[in-house]
Amino acid sequence: MTLNDMFVKGGKILPNGSMLHDMYLVEVKKPDEASEEWDLLRVVSKIPADQAYISLEDTKCSLVN
Repeated sequence: MTLNDMFVKGGKILPNGSMLHDMYLVEVKKPDEASEEWDLLRVVSKIPADQAYISLEDTKCSLVN
């Protein structure tokens, strides 16, 4: 199943119930770097889902194995 909503774009539900999606490393901006009241974070890097989570082959979940 693929998920697309306000939280995740292209997320996938695995047979063990885990949801895989890209993760982001963010840094808090200094007050003088913010352009709006809600402008608090800067994305430092995007971590692809296949690198952010353990693979199904390596899981110890009893639902999969």
